[in-house]
Parts: sequence; C-alpha cells; structure tokens
Amino acid sequence: MSDINVKPFKILGIQQIAIGGEDKERLKKLWVDLLGFQFKSTFVSERENVDEDICSIGTGVNEIEVDLMQPLDIEKKPAVQHTPLNHIGLWVDDLPKAVEWLSAKGLRFAPGGIRRGAGGFDITFIHPKANDDFPFSGEGVLIELVQAPPEIIAGLSSS
Repeated sequence: MSDINVKPFKILGIQQIAIGGEDKERLKKLWVDLLGFQFKSTFVSERENVDEDICSIGTGVNEIEVDLMQPLDIEKKPAVQHTPLNHIGLWVDDLPKAVEWLSAKGLRFAPGGIRRGAGGFDITFIHPKANDDFPFSGEGVLIELVQAPPEIIAGLSSS
C-alpha cells in the first residue's frame, strides 16, 4: 500500500517558456536576432489557434526552449497573445503519475488531457484558475507539464 502523500513523480526543471504576441516576427527580432537564441522549427495548430516558432538556448539537458507564439486568428481562442507570458513548461519524469496524483490532491487541469505537444513530447496543462471541484490551480499562470525523455530524466535527476 502506497502513502498518498509521497509524490510518485519529480519535477526536473524548466523545459520551456512560451511568449505570445500579435506578431511573432517582432518577438523573433528580440529573442533570436538580439538575444541570440537559435531558431529550431515552426509549429502551427488550428485547434490551439497558434503559429509558433520554437527557439532554444543551451544544449542537451541544459537546453531551454522559448516558444514565440502568435494567434492564427486574432478573434479566436485560445488567445495566445494574452498575456504575453503565455505559459511555463516544466519537465516531469512521469507525466501520467503526476496528473493522477495532482488531480487527487485537487489541482485543476485545463481541458484536453495528456497529448502530444509542439516539441514532440507528451504534455498537459495546469489550469490558471481554481474552481469549486478543484481548489488548486496555477494561481493565474498557465503551467505546462512536459514528459521528459530518458536522457533528460537521467541528466536532470543527478543535478
């Protein structure tokens, strides 16, 4: 029998920061041209109303992704341009166990469940606002939990 207070997962570190705006080219000018982040790829999703450039700095387990996001349709939701700091992504070693345990503790997750994210990893989001059924939330911040691949788990577990 397991102790319900023992977390069956570990948050390993920051995986990404997502920044939204009406024009990702302006964001790219800052993050890539001026600050020196590397452009990696583009991800477009009508379902998530997003056109994003995935950029990064660092390598291996120390790589941090910065996603520069603009809406496909400024009139539709989700409105990735509001707020400019769209969400923070955290590496987790066991995403399904994390979701199960955190949900049982009353943490509210956004609709959509665990799914494949823009970076190719399984992801889910902690809702920024609590409700009557789930009294805990991201306290105004959208937080993405990202399933870490084995090399990230190994590299960050020893840090």
